[in-house]
Amino acid sequence: MKKKWKPILMNEVVGAPLLSYDKIPPMAIKLLIQKGITTKEEAEDFLHPNIDKLHNPFLMKNMTQAVKRLEKAIRRKEKILLYGDYDVDGTTSVALMSQFLDSIDFATDYYIPDRYKEGYGLSKKGIEYARQQGCTLVIAMDCGIRAIDTTRLANDYGIDLIICDHHLPEGKLPAAHAILDPLQKDCPYPFKSLSGCGVTFKLVQAYCQKHRLPSDYWKNLLDLLVISIAADIVPMTGENRILAHFGLALLNKTGRVGLRELISVSGRSMPLNISDVVFGLAPLINAAGRMAKGSLSVSLLISDNEAEAKDIAKKLDYQNKTRREFEHRITEEAKQLFLSGDDWKSRSSIVLFQPHWHKGVVGIVASRLVEEFHKPTIILTESEGKIVGSARSVKGFDIHQAIGHCDFCLINFGGHTHAAGLTLSHQNLEVFQDCFEGFVSANILPEQKTPVIEYNLELDFSDINEDLFDILRQFAPYGPGNRNPVFVSKNVMDTGYSRVLKEKHLRLSLKQENPLRLSGIGFFMANHSKSVFNKKPFDICYTLNENKWQGKSDWQLMIKDMRFL
Repeated sequence: MKKKWKPILMNEVVGAPLLSYDKIPPMAIKLLIQKGITTKEEAEDFLHPNIDKLHNPFLMKNMTQAVKRLEKAIRRKEKILLYGDYDVDGTTSVALMSQFLDSIDFATDYYIPDRYKEGYGLSKKGIEYARQQGCTLVIAMDCGIRAIDTTRLANDYGIDLIICDHHLPEGKLPAAHAILDPLQKDCPYPFKSLSGCGVTFKLVQAYCQKHRLPSDYWKNLLDLLVISIAADIVPMTGENRILAHFGLALLNKTGRVGLRELISVSGRSMPLNISDVVFGLAPLINAAGRMAKGSLSVSLLISDNEAEAKDIAKKLDYQNKTRREFEHRITEEAKQLFLSGDDWKSRSSIVLFQPHWHKGVVGIVASRLVEEFHKPTIILTESEGKIVGSARSVKGFDIHQAIGHCDFCLINFGGHTHAAGLTLSHQNLEVFQDCFEGFVSANILPEQKTPVIEYNLELDFSDINEDLFDILRQFAPYGPGNRNPVFVSKNVMDTGYSRVLKEKHLRLSLKQENPLRLSGIGFFMANHSKSVFNKKPFDICYTLNENKWQGKSDWQLMIKDMRFL
């Protein structure tokens, strides 16, 4: 699908105070202003993250009550159950809280729900487990904000709940002992975009602050937290960027046996960056919950036994490879199913169902189809007699709202603007497909139907030098809200050394009208090989990534799109 290239405008009037700042290179100033950073103070804060500028955790609504209840449980040696979702955010939350309580010599139990038998969120089975174990406090992490009935059950059993969540509340809140969620009404906490593990971290930080524990008690947990921030795709701005900056530094020298084995199995070269976490570590951690039991990931993250950690890491690697095979097969099936419809070109959305598709990969498959067809997509499968699935959207279109419009034919749903999950009965499938397509068709904007690549600057290859690389290193860590700058270079040509890799990717060797030669990679762009190899000029849109291999590093063009003249 043809993509639109759109330059990111720079407001020189608003950014005037920064334009005269001679301590920052001019190109960096342009990139900062494009990000909305317009003063010297803001620029220094961005370029030099400061751990001391984290917000006071007690600004979060109900934090005092949460800390008091945790103190009481520790003082009275109550049994505490740590409950987390089965994905990276939930499992790192449980590991983080477990490791902190272990550091103050307080042992806990943990529970990760079965994705297939219990589904997402705080389950009744989990509360029943807490009761059987004699637990009087459950700390629910990365879930719980909508667990009205389950919280009521816990209260009936005399079990208190501290909820650490970051999802958007809807209507009535559960009657928990304390709810920590910066998105709940009247919460004055300044930063609203923490991950679930981030909210858990703030509880730990608050406890340390109250008891005047050295900051190392919470700083030593940042290697776990950065994995959550990266994997959960929360905005890499404000507090998240500070935490990720210091978390990456700690991750790259982590002493955790489990993390070291995870890094080893991932095959990623050190030092790790956010991309390595997202595409290397996170899929391994997620594989447990997708293919088997998420508790396996927690076991690895908190392990201090090298033999055990090696064994678990190998299991996760195997499960992740199996997950990739499922994902590839189901993606191809879904593509063919969509294209087999006579009206596929005219449809504004994709809603596909096959009962045999693996529940653990339908979200990934939905993302792949969005990339391929640029339409809001829902992939559905069967689980315990019901239809369940995951939804992904195109930029700017609120898929949660679209699904909500069809809630009359759903059993339940939940999620975010760009991703959601849903459950419905078989008899309502066609009704839902028609309702969803009708809403999307009526509400999606023309500009949302075409993929847009926003780029920062147009560069000649001669502009790509060590000074630019220094800027890019300082702008990291990258993520939503702080994307790796995108550049455009025009009239580039193949040097004669470009080639096709694995019949689907392009390894590029490019030049302009100067001696400089640059290498690049165009994933899934082998279809452009003839146009590249004919030695005629073309334009490229790309990011610059540092490529690490066998202790050495160089920079390469990561091609996002090509335009042939």
